[in-house]
Amino acid sequence: MMIERDCYHEILDRLDYFPAVVLLGPRQVGKTTLALEISRNRESIYLDLQDPIQRRKLVDPNRYLDAYHDRLVILDEVHRVPQVFDSLRGSIDRGRQMGCKSGRFLLVGSASMALMKQSGESLAGRVAFVELSPVGANEISASNTEQLWLRGGFPDSLLAPSDRQSMLWRDHFIRTYLERDIPEFGPRIPAETLRRLWTMLAHSQGSVLNAAQLARSLSVAGKTISRYMDLLTDLLLVRRLPPFHANVRKRLVKAPKYFVRDSGIVHALLEISNRDALYRHPIFGMSWEGFVIDNLLTVASERTLPSFYRTSAGAEIDLILEFSGLSEKWAIEINSGFQPKPRRGFYGAMEDIQADRAFVVYAGEERYSVQDGVDAIGLLELMQLLASNRSA
Repeated sequence: MMIERDCYHEILDRLDYFPAVVLLGPRQVGKTTLALEISRNRESIYLDLQDPIQRRKLVDPNRYLDAYHDRLVILDEVHRVPQVFDSLRGSIDRGRQMGCKSGRFLLVGSASMALMKQSGESLAGRVAFVELSPVGANEISASNTEQLWLRGGFPDSLLAPSDRQSMLWRDHFIRTYLERDIPEFGPRIPAETLRRLWTMLAHSQGSVLNAAQLARSLSVAGKTISRYMDLLTDLLLVRRLPPFHANVRKRLVKAPKYFVRDSGIVHALLEISNRDALYRHPIFGMSWEGFVIDNLLTVASERTLPSFYRTSAGAEIDLILEFSGLSEKWAIEINSGFQPKPRRGFYGAMEDIQADRAFVVYAGEERYSVQDGVDAIGLLELMQLLASNRSA
């Protein structure tokens, strides 16, 4: 079974305008499958740069790339050949002189700030970025949302024949990432130390990070924890949600919250293998919160600024979305139950930030007003609202 990914058309649109598009995302999220699907619908050349034989074709990159100026060249695992970026810039500029102004290159790489920085510097003004996240709730049938929450959005985990096989896939995925993939992008980090950190983050899903406490637990320096967290964030495995900055006379929480981005990885790290175990686990509510936030931000415009709001007195908003250009703020409360009721501090926080719209995302589907200016809403409907805002 193949899941049709929403960003497929976004990639095509950007290829129609930019000479190069960089497709980024974590391992096993479906980037290669998507790139091959695009290659079947355009005259193209595909190189898998993980293969040493195919890498040899780029020994003289200028000559090779210029030979295919009239086709889309797809370079998969492009971070393995970093020296190619300067050649791409020259090839794009020479192609422009021949009238080839767009759709020259699709560069596919596992998420890395190093890759983004390198391509951004070398190809400034010539490149667009698209992030492929794990499968979202809007990309499957509504009846499978709970399974998506339990198993996460990595296609092989989501589509596994059983919960047991899905869990087995995620266990191997985590081990491979820790032992082989992560060391490619950063300094050599003991796999066991990084797994313990990842597991601790899963246990404290959605909490404000206490770096000093984590450092003591792992017997490492505070700066080392910051470096590890930056790496996990850069690889799109962990989300850093910043606090909202408001000019109010209240003591605000000023440290970010952290979420392990894929709910299936959260559950694998905590050994939650099935629905019953999830519903009994203390992480249940925060797992749902992280799942909702990641799905909402996947469909929101890239110019949307997400944050959270919390005061020492208990006023709190789980997610604030500020829309660039619309000068509008949405306040979003996240409730894992079927009877949405905002916490007492939510209404005071709405006034503090002067929210334009307010929602409570809950486990049901019906939309209705819970109080003046606050709507209860299902995850899918709010994702649709955000998607329509994005295209507006």
